[in-house]
Amino acid sequence: MTDSRKTLYFGWIVIAAVVVVMLAGSGVRAMFGVFIKPIETDMGWSRQQLSGAAALSLFVLGAVGPTVGWLADVWGPRRVMLLATVTLGLGTVLSAFIGHLWQMYLFAGLLMAGGAGGLGLATAATVAARWFVARRGLILGILGGAMSAGQMLIVPLAMVLIRYYGWRSSFLWLGVGILVVALPVILWLVRDDPADKGLKPYGAGTVSDAAFGSTLDTRRVSVGEAMQVPAFWLLAATFFVCGYTSNGLVLTHLVPHATEHGFSEMHAAQALGLMGAMNIVGTVASGWICDRFGRKVPLAIYYGLRGLSLIFLLYVWNVPSLHIFAAIFGLNYISTIPPTTTLTANIFGRLSVGALSGWIYFSHQVGSALGAWAGGAIFDATGSYAWAFLSAAVLALIASGLSLLIKEEPISARPTPARQAPSAAPAVAS
Repeated sequence: MTDSRKTLYFGWIVIAAVVVVMLAGSGVRAMFGVFIKPIETDMGWSRQQLSGAAALSLFVLGAVGPTVGWLADVWGPRRVMLLATVTLGLGTVLSAFIGHLWQMYLFAGLLMAGGAGGLGLATAATVAARWFVARRGLILGILGGAMSAGQMLIVPLAMVLIRYYGWRSSFLWLGVGILVVALPVILWLVRDDPADKGLKPYGAGTVSDAAFGSTLDTRRVSVGEAMQVPAFWLLAATFFVCGYTSNGLVLTHLVPHATEHGFSEMHAAQALGLMGAMNIVGTVASGWICDRFGRKVPLAIYYGLRGLSLIFLLYVWNVPSLHIFAAIFGLNYISTIPPTTTLTANIFGRLSVGALSGWIYFSHQVGSALGAWAGGAIFDATGSYAWAFLSAAVLALIASGLSLLIKEEPISARPTPARQAPSAAPAVAS
């Protein structure tokens, strides 16, 4: 393997640093839902106008994914993370001085989202794929758990700051905080590749290395080539549903949905915090499950449970039942990340995982944007979120079936037209 049995493998230090940065970045990105009502009250903007800003943010978060992933593959993830942190921190600070709706769309919808996208899945997948062969699923689970922990810590913190200091001061201090915390950690501890420290990837030369992607490490699979493989489209389609049901609908609209049904804002924020805590458990457990029991079937189970939990949300009647929903939904909120990203790495190779994960994550964020917008539009049209959550439940159940159709096989092991041509030509001649 490596000398990691004698000394701590440096890749674990890199992952710990990325966890800290992702925790801060994902938490700041996820807090927009608790700002909706205070900004609505202060500025007089409608729920749909603010949902539009949230939708733009989620769309941009995904739209930068392909570029971020490509840059992480070519530049290395360290420089991408530095640029992203500066952009996210600047956008958050500027959001404290919003006076017009267009500024909300510019600062929160574009700058904050663009920065958060650079600290998201595409970059994290690049780090995991470069530094680890063995335990890749577990590492992705840990990184996904960092995203959940950010939600669990930053969202309630933002709620408290808003209550005592107002939404403007909350934006200001959270923006300064991410700059002060994340930039030194990246500069000190994050490195692009094991070769930078004279090391090999963790698990290089093991059975895991031989089974998946080792023949692809000498080249990058282009997006055009990946698009010829049905697995790419199935991964993108299921991740679209993941975005619609989680970041788009639940993360953006659970707090206002709960308050519309008589729950206090603090109870709703506590539910989001509980959801974040269960995200950590569910995502890390998902990575462990993927390493030991495969990826397709667990992915299908996660989407199936998500659909059922969204139906349950329609019948939540008191605080304990709200927390039950939060716990169940939290367990599979982003448990889809380890199987989806590991499937991408196993099928297309570790040197392509950044760019391809970026495109798949873009699909996720298109779904997120649609879910965020649809939630606000349906609420304004009907006075309820019921039809929005029902649509999400149906999509989740469809995604469960699509997950089982994914064929997990390295692209290098699949026959290409060039390989088939010699056998086809004699058949025509005869």
